[in-house]
Amino acid sequence: MLRQLTDLLGREGVLGPDNDIARYIHEPRGRFHGRPMAVARPDSTDQLARLVTFCREKRLPMVTQGGHTGLVGGASSSVDESEIIISLERLNRIRRVNPDDASLVAEAGCTLAAVREAADEHAMLYPVSLASEGTATIGGTIATNAGGNLTIRYGNTRSQVLGLEVVLTDGRVFSELAPLRKDNSGYDIKQLFIGSEGTLGIISAATLALAPRPAQTVTAMVATPSLKAGLALLAQLKKHMGETLSACEFMPRLAMAFVLDYLDSARDPFDQPHPWYVQVQVDSALDGDWLEARLLDVLQDALSAKIASDVVVADSMAKADQLWQLRESISPAQRIGGVSLKHDISVPVSSIPAFVEQASRELAEAVPGIRPCIFGHLGDGNLHFNLSQPEHMQADEFRALERRCNRIVFDRVRHFNGSIAAEHGIGQLRRQELASGQPLKVDLMRALKKSLDPENLLNPGKVV
Repeated sequence: MLRQLTDLLGREGVLGPDNDIARYIHEPRGRFHGRPMAVARPDSTDQLARLVTFCREKRLPMVTQGGHTGLVGGASSSVDESEIIISLERLNRIRRVNPDDASLVAEAGCTLAAVREAADEHAMLYPVSLASEGTATIGGTIATNAGGNLTIRYGNTRSQVLGLEVVLTDGRVFSELAPLRKDNSGYDIKQLFIGSEGTLGIISAATLALAPRPAQTVTAMVATPSLKAGLALLAQLKKHMGETLSACEFMPRLAMAFVLDYLDSARDPFDQPHPWYVQVQVDSALDGDWLEARLLDVLQDALSAKIASDVVVADSMAKADQLWQLRESISPAQRIGGVSLKHDISVPVSSIPAFVEQASRELAEAVPGIRPCIFGHLGDGNLHFNLSQPEHMQADEFRALERRCNRIVFDRVRHFNGSIAAEHGIGQLRRQELASGQPLKVDLMRALKKSLDPENLLNPGKVV
């Protein structure tokens, strides 16, 4: 089999069991460790199509992989030595950038950082920003409909996709890469593949919408006495900053404490600790220096209304980067607190304070001493509802409580009409929870899966 794959893709295109394939196996959270039969690395859409045709003829299950930064096992093998991992890392060309169309065509293996750099060279912005953008790939962010910090202004990845090139399970290539903003000629087929996690087809390239590059950017950290106050601050920012509001993130004191312990270079922005922190970024493509003054006026009013306790506004790009580093270091910094049970969920923005209060209370009753470390995207309702182990409890004892904690969190999410998977997807990790909580939706998804992949060869064991 390896010889046939090598004949198809060349020596550089195939890695077998005797090669070092550890980075294709081990995912960030270390929960899934399936070992593939081989890693196939096509370097063109034509090679990818021929590879998919070959795998179908041989009945070989295929697991598509981009930067392998996913957190739910969606790009990991689920059965040892029976699946082919298809890594798209060599499909990494920027095919074209067209400022007149405000669009860019990138192959699936391009990193998010490379796409943002290509846009920047033409004074444009690709408005999806993730902490993992140096590794995460365009194909992966589309397949998972990634969100990120700028969703409040620009929307998730789905909002940026103008066209797709996708290899179907029978080897045919669906290609609609025109940079059209309006096209009502039948069903919008590309939407089926966005967020499908590689279960319906393999994305090989995409046409992405670009925005004007900001001429003014201002970043601030605001201390707030409560989440309810943070929500009131968000309302004032929306009202008075309008479309310039690009990011509105939040974190509790526990997260700030973890980061300060984790990073030697980190400094508390304030002279004293506060219960909650809201990070704000505003941008405008218009020249001038009016944006900072406008934001300062809004924040001064928030201080007067006591929905803000203190404010720090970055006076340089370096200071802005330091503030963003605090927010983007929370996930790795949680190791300071031991085992962390992680949940990527969303609720209506208006429900955030009540949801956090109720879920935290139920968890404290079930697991005395549990330490909720809840942070994320205040502007769009996406919470990383992570739970650090009680200081008096052993790690294994806390891990054994994961199902109980999950049940409390997910029951509260459904009570508030939220989602159990806000931006990380379903993968292997949340598959059973999805099936039990939304049976009709899963039935419809299975019907689509059967239509497009009747032999269940594309990323089997994931999502549905």
